[in-house]
Amino acid sequence: MEVTRSRAYRKNDQAWVEQKNGAIVRRLVGYGRLEGLASAQALVRLYAAARLHTNLFQPSFKLKQKTRIGARVIKHYHPPALPAARVLAHTAVDNASKERLRRLQSVSDPVVLIAEIRAAQVELGKRVDRRGLDSAREPEPTADLERFTTGLRIAWREGERRVIHRRPYRRRKPPPRRPSMLDDLREPIGAWLSEEPGLPAIAILERIKILHPDRFTDQHARTVQRAVKRWRAEQARRIIAESAVTIGGAAVRSAA
Repeated sequence: MEVTRSRAYRKNDQAWVEQKNGAIVRRLVGYGRLEGLASAQALVRLYAAARLHTNLFQPSFKLKQKTRIGARVIKHYHPPALPAARVLAHTAVDNASKERLRRLQSVSDPVVLIAEIRAAQVELGKRVDRRGLDSAREPEPTADLERFTTGLRIAWREGERRVIHRRPYRRRKPPPRRPSMLDDLREPIGAWLSEEPGLPAIAILERIKILHPDRFTDQHARTVQRAVKRWRAEQARRIIAESAVTIGGAAVRSAA
């Protein structure tokens, strides 16, 4: 049986699971859509390197105690330590597990792990929005340690921008407007609304049903409501623009 922080029928428990998405998952993986077996393999490669780098070489704080004074909460933390060091210092861990952890820590290199993380992120960045197209599989990029260590001196200039982060904006043509069943009725609807600006959409639908009983029914009420709403918005913008021109012209004449 697997024990998790999320309990059945307790929807607020999911916050314990989701709280690290922004600090860990999204920073490593980004916000792109990933699908397919190749993307899953790249994620496994990324998490394998990130797990070792975080647990073996990244110190972290742990809360020691909290003191509440009225509405103020004072927190005290233990000195920062490596997660691996906390495991080695824990009395409940057996010596065999501690010895395996020491061997793993002695053969791991933080620079190699970071290079492996960056290589996996490059692979994920190429697969963003490919919608699982595994047929065009490309060879996985290898971690070039020499190139990575050479670029560390100037890495601060580019910041944290990597291929997994926000995609560059590409301008696309707007989609063509879909035809509407009210296109051939724009003139009579406009004439009705010009004569009676407060005419409701239901009354307009009743008039349209009289003109075209075979095309329109009561189910088209929402379509007519949207058309009337757009017409009134256009009229409001036109009135505002004409009023601005009139007020501007009057102000210029008074100043002259």
